[in-house]
Amino acid sequence: MASITRPKRDVPGLRDANMHRLEHLAGALHRRGLAASLVSAPGRIPRLEVACPGGQAEDVYAWRGQDGTWWFWWSWAERISCAADLDDASARIEQVLTRRSWG
Repeated sequence: MASITRPKRDVPGLRDANMHRLEHLAGALHRRGLAASLVSAPGRIPRLEVACPGGQAEDVYAWRGQDGTWWFWWSWAERISCAADLDDASARIEQVLTRRSWG
């Protein structure tokens, strides 16, 4: 009988799943001209540091909701968009960061 406490070998770990989503978001943000750097410190939740050229930087996180759906989140714990919709997430991030850089 298989243990229910150990993940199956073909199921990525939570940290890997998190980083995978952030890497895809970074690609979508780069296409919009935003700088996005993955920060993955040991013992910390991975995050994406995102900035407009010459503007402020903000941290973005990826995490699952209680229903298992993955979301992108601002550092102040506000949802940005469902992680399945990279276009919507990158557009919302761009909108917030450009608004802040213009004052």
